[in-house]
Amino acid sequence: MTPLLTKRPLLRAAACVLLALAAPLSQAQTWPNRPIRLVVPFPPGGLIDNMGRLVAARLAQELGQPVVVDNKPGVGGNLGAADVARAPADGYTLLMASPALTISPAVYKKLPYASAQLAPVALLGRVPNVLLVNPNSGMTSVQDVVARAKAAPGKMNYASNGNGTSLHLSAELFKRQTGAFITHVPYRGSAAAITAVLSGEVDVMFDNLPSAIGQIRAGRLRALAVTTPQRSVALPDVPTLAEAGLAGFNVSAWFGVAASAGLPPEVLARLAPALERVAKQPEVVAGMERQGAEPMYLDATAAAAAMASDAAQWKQVAAFAKIQLD
Repeated sequence: MTPLLTKRPLLRAAACVLLALAAPLSQAQTWPNRPIRLVVPFPPGGLIDNMGRLVAARLAQELGQPVVVDNKPGVGGNLGAADVARAPADGYTLLMASPALTISPAVYKKLPYASAQLAPVALLGRVPNVLLVNPNSGMTSVQDVVARAKAAPGKMNYASNGNGTSLHLSAELFKRQTGAFITHVPYRGSAAAITAVLSGEVDVMFDNLPSAIGQIRAGRLRALAVTTPQRSVALPDVPTLAEAGLAGFNVSAWFGVAASAGLPPEVLARLAPALERVAKQPEVVAGMERQGAEPMYLDATAAAAAMASDAAQWKQVAAFAKIQLD
């Protein structure tokens, strides 16, 4: 009897250890078993928010749990990114990712999170930026812009939706590749910047295509080029900057889903295929295209490589333009 009594506490202890070890695996295998929060690091109504809501509704259907959009705007998308970076790596807190993840490390002195704390799950689409002028400006090509800027260095100006944004850095990359000296005039948001171009207050700007396409189609803005390697389906007659002589110019406002680094493999194995199916649904593709976005699915490995390339480019541009934000 004594040996058996001695073994019983050991058996109970071993059982507790096995249960403790099995708990995380069981949770991963049953993921998701509660609602998922999709953090959008920008205000409602913008491109990333619209894409987030489009994806969230379909992802909820795929996973059988609600996917709740949570807008956390501030500091160029950094507050929302920090929220997700600090969250447990369990798949219940996701980030609607954007170029801010690759731009912010290049332009901010200090971030509220470390880039290594976040990892992409997939990229789902991209939006070209577009080079715009007022139709009454007399400029009808990229070459016209460059020629006018070089004829009077510093006299031309360009608008952006704020310091350290994709639009700001697109223009600085343009300056870097052309050698043109054009003065930056930042505005609070794309709408204010577009108004400045429409009124003739500024000469030129880059904008995300969805924000500008209505004005382009109405003839109130002239599109000179898009920033992606291929022409936009929404503007098939507008050349790329590479076609206009700026070899290798490649900028897009991509969007996708990221999470805290270190997601359990079992969670990633469920989440990634669900996102791929969502990205290829005809309704999602149509919804993206209505807003001037181009569907583009990249898995975690390809997404990480694309983001690393972006980050390297923006680091060079930020150094060239001496951009450093607090």
